[in-house]
Amino acid sequence: MAEAITVARPYAEAVYKLAVASDNLDQWSKMLRFAVEIAEDEHVKLLIGNPVVSAKQLGELFLEIGRNKFDSEARNLMMLLAENKRITVLPQIDLLFEQLKAQHEGVLDAKIVSAFAMESKQLKKLIDDLEKKFKRKIEAQVSVDPELIGGIKVEIGDEILDASVRGKLEAMAIALKS
Repeated sequence: MAEAITVARPYAEAVYKLAVASDNLDQWSKMLRFAVEIAEDEHVKLLIGNPVVSAKQLGELFLEIGRNKFDSEARNLMMLLAENKRITVLPQIDLLFEQLKAQHEGVLDAKIVSAFAMESKQLKKLIDDLEKKFKRKIEAQVSVDPELIGGIKVEIGDEILDASVRGKLEAMAIALKS
């Protein structure tokens, strides 16, 4: 995985710079997402590693499938990825591009885990409070984990805010052992 990310990074950064220069971030998001869908199709996966299928044929297949979905720059990218045998890193290119786009737009991704399902008012207030704290827009992914016993746990980037009962019990256990 780390190797694929390393290979994908220059492509993602180049696409991001191109998208910013042409003020076309949302369109590039759609084109990359569609390219990933093509690459993850079971029939296409069989062709990607097939030595009988040339890089040019694979690139042309992508162009044919995405005929009216790709602009000329995206078409060039698909051919370049096919020629360099990098089609397999399309998901990582898309992931890195979306991270750069979110950073550009001032959006932070947050993982909110709650012991119980949260009401929409509670969730909205929590997101508003997080946006005030981080001074950026928050895109929240919410899940429920009954093992937390009570409370919530929020992960934003490398920062973890643990206000769960389980977290407090673990902290107490560590304090008692020392």
